Amino acid sequence: MRILHTSDWHLGRAFHRVNLLGAQAAFVDHLVETVRTREVDAVLVAGDVYDRAVPPLAAVELYDRALHRLADLGVPTVMISGNHDSARRLGVGAGLIDRAGIHLRTDPDGCADPVVLADVHGEVALYGLPYLEPALVKDRFGAGRVSHEAVLGAAMDRIRADLATRPPGTRSVVLAHAFVTGGQASDSERDITVGGVEAVPAAVFDGVDYAALGHLHGCQTINERVRYSGSPLAYSFSEADHRKTMWLVELGAEGEIAGAERIDTPVPRALARLRGPLEELLDDPALAGYEDRWVEATLTDPVRPDDPMARLAARFPHVLSLAFDPEGREEDSGASYAQRLKGRSDQEIAEDFVAHVRGGAPSEAERAVLQGAFDDVRTDATRQETLR
Repeated sequence: MRILHTSDWHLGRAFHRVNLLGAQAAFVDHLVETVRTREVDAVLVAGDVYDRAVPPLAAVELYDRALHRLADLGVPTVMISGNHDSARRLGVGAGLIDRAGIHLRTDPDGCADPVVLADVHGEVALYGLPYLEPALVKDRFGAGRVSHEAVLGAAMDRIRADLATRPPGTRSVVLAHAFVTGGQASDSERDITVGGVEAVPAAVFDGVDYAALGHLHGCQTINERVRYSGSPLAYSFSEADHRKTMWLVELGAEGEIAGAERIDTPVPRALARLRGPLEELLDDPALAGYEDRWVEATLTDPVRPDDPMARLAARFPHVLSLAFDPEGREEDSGASYAQRLKGRSDQEIAEDFVAHVRGGAPSEAERAVLQGAFDDVRTDATRQETLR
């Protein structure tokens, strides 16, 4: 069985204020053409279909067209909600859409209710495991604690129990939206840390033949049976070196991975991260190849130059981001607030604030209080999105 694994479309998202809807439409065209020409048997979309809980109308229309085109091909599609999606909104009409071969899995209670397909070797059960906010589903799954590992483990126990009731030799695939240990993150993913922990071990997916993951935006292989497709487009300059692809996975007669091919997705415009003094960036002939790219420039001049963005745009008309990191300065002197915070979690920023104000780091008990507060805020935000 040939499975096309994709995720993290983030329909409606912009790139540094550049509207990406045209590029996202080109990706959908490419997806549909790949399904048609490569004789795909099933399409998997592992969450974050939209970029936010209430997406713009143009994004909803693009999503609607994508579903119609996939349904017209007669190729089953299984889609789950991610942490950016409103599960309830994405799941509206799921029962009716199911008749067209588009199977939306947005309700955690339905995680052990698979879409069952068949080929010449028998049945394949595809389980859709939507993003699980631990505090909201712990009791429903009987998980022992509020953590990603606990709730995913409990959900996978349900899936393995259902699989055990099926005919011998039934092959299995699970879609999930999570941060799995060993994965490499980008700047464009929303933090899902709970209790100071965001990652779950790959072993949580033991017992199924293939785990099609979403959430991380880089295409990567955790192991042969656990893979991220990554996002089809770059959504931050941290993805400048990513090769954006989908996985075309061949599931063999015994559930083995008989093949896994990366299918490149269209690139609307390449990215470049440039660093150096302004005059050097403006004059260096070696940078000619970057003039048509979206550019992030970090200037290292000891004194901030006059009108740097306009001067950069004269050579790099698609420059989108400008930062300053003067060479030879004392650490942190002159650094912008955004630069000082880059790469730091909310917890770390709060702890730094406490240390700055009080003159000493917070105690373990105080760290626990801060972490609990951040978990409560994120959980409440997720609950409010669910109710919208």
